[in-house]
Amino acid sequence: MALIRLEAPKQYYATSSLVIGYALCSSLLAVINKFAITKFNYPGLLTALQYLTSAAGVWILGKFGFLHHDPFNLDTAKKFLPAALVFYLAIFTNTNLLRHANVDTFIVFRSLTPLLVAVADTAFRKQPCPSKLTFLSLVIILGGAIGYVATDNGFTLTAYSWAFAYLVTITTEMVYIKHIVTNLGLNTWGFVLYNNLLSLMMAPIFWVLTGEYADVFAALGSSSGADLLEPVAFSAVSLSCVFGLLISFFGFAARKAISATAFTVTGVVNKFLTVAINVLIWDKHATPFGLVCLLLTIVGGVFYQQSVTGGVGTAPNQRESKQTDSKNDTKTDRDEEEGISGKLSGV
Repeated sequence: MALIRLEAPKQYYATSSLVIGYALCSSLLAVINKFAITKFNYPGLLTALQYLTSAAGVWILGKFGFLHHDPFNLDTAKKFLPAALVFYLAIFTNTNLLRHANVDTFIVFRSLTPLLVAVADTAFRKQPCPSKLTFLSLVIILGGAIGYVATDNGFTLTAYSWAFAYLVTITTEMVYIKHIVTNLGLNTWGFVLYNNLLSLMMAPIFWVLTGEYADVFAALGSSSGADLLEPVAFSAVSLSCVFGLLISFFGFAARKAISATAFTVTGVVNKFLTVAINVLIWDKHATPFGLVCLLLTIVGGVFYQQSVTGGVGTAPNQRESKQTDSKNDTKTDRDEEEGISGKLSGV
């Protein structure tokens, strides 16, 4: 009995530490990435460095026995390549969205993904139509997003073009990658390794296609080349890469330590923290009314979480549908962290 009494507090503090670590990484990561892309205006190179950090981090931690990942082999890589391409495009559009818009705009469009996923699941995966509460929550999310866009004084065609591109790619990633990964049977750290390593291999192709390589070489050849290694820019990029790896660890560890419902609720709370931090530290945020609309979309997300994890008094087929949606939404939160970090995640 005494041993059990001693183990319980240890387990509590261990779980609390994992949840707090995940909450801090998740709430800070979007702001850190915005800061990084502001000081280091090379999105292709930034994401490549993030891929390198995450892939190398998983490989090194695996070598020292801190985690277990599936070994990398060519046959699995070929099967995973389409998923990695979608993942890369989601991160690429995400980084360019943060480059041209503020963090609030990113959160609004990220909050719209349940709406598109619900449509995609119903249209392409033949899932049942959303319940009334789920539909109402999606309408609230859409209303908040429309209100935000209508009053966004930072609206530019470039920013919102990247926003819509991000919305399409992240939704595709959530629906498509779930299908690919479940069929391949990779464990979570194997998923991180394949995602980031294959994305790192694809990075030079997009680096050339976008012409960013010319900007980097021009900067290196000019007097401004030192700006690439300027202390503030170096620190911002380093923080972005490190937090991308940390959120992989804390995200997966917290998901194992707490229930799926608790994890998704934590993800929603983290969005509120991100908004608060973004408002407090600088002026790169929405107007007061825009912030109200932003919070409305997050509240809609809370209702959405409630609707897909409830299941009380529902018919068996509806309950099964809600359980499926809940898994999809948990996957959504993981993909968000992985996607922002270039990382993992986690999407």
